[in-house]
Amino acid sequence: MNDFYDQLTPFYHLIFEDWNGSVERQSAQLKTLIKKHWPETKSILDVSCGIGTQAIGLAQKGYNVTASDLSEKEAERAKQEAERRNLTLAVSVCDMRQAFDHHGTGFDLVISADNSVPHLLNDNDILIAFKQMFACLKPGGGCLITVRDYDKEERGRNLLKPYGVRVEGNKRFILFQVWDFEGDQYSLAFHLIEENLSTGKAITHTLHSRYYAISTNRLCELMTQAGFRDVQRINDAFYQPVLLGTI
Repeated sequence: MNDFYDQLTPFYHLIFEDWNGSVERQSAQLKTLIKKHWPETKSILDVSCGIGTQAIGLAQKGYNVTASDLSEKEAERAKQEAERRNLTLAVSVCDMRQAFDHHGTGFDLVISADNSVPHLLNDNDILIAFKQMFACLKPGGGCLITVRDYDKEERGRNLLKPYGVRVEGNKRFILFQVWDFEGDQYSLAFHLIEENLSTGKAITHTLHSRYYAISTNRLCELMTQAGFRDVQRINDAFYQPVLLGTI
């Protein structure tokens, strides 16, 4: 999985039509949720920060954010993006299944956004990750996860998922994914066509990964098993369903 994200790093922002706008919008939405459910939150641990989409925005909102990601290259880009914005953001490389071992405890909130948890391909690994997140929190702290609603996704093979067209300078990028399900998992091929508008020449980048199409109900059950209380799903507050739990 880290190979997938290492390769995706220079293109990651292209997933969003306006990445900088998404950083601002998502952090505002997350702040609203945080203020409602854990209003005293000051310190946040992002255990799957990617290039910093949520971590940077939350740091801009005044939170003390610590961030990590399994991908060394994404963690490095998140650090660079934060520095460009004159932000202090502690970023390191860590598997979310080792979050407590790496970061220790005392955080007010742990987050994992952008459907990162389903990269763990079985219930046991997800439960390990949730237990590690639980251990990172101080009493009364919370956990906030955002994931795809796989109950609404078509199952099958050769499923096309278009992401659109992006233009940067003299380059045009066409992005799409193809999914192939095998039981409750699917393989993903992410195709990025990079076209030079000056020469007409194009390069295709194809990246491969795999996901566990786990339901939000099952994720809530696993959060409860890990020790979280008042586990709930929130709809229409973010671009993905949000799962919350408190210790």
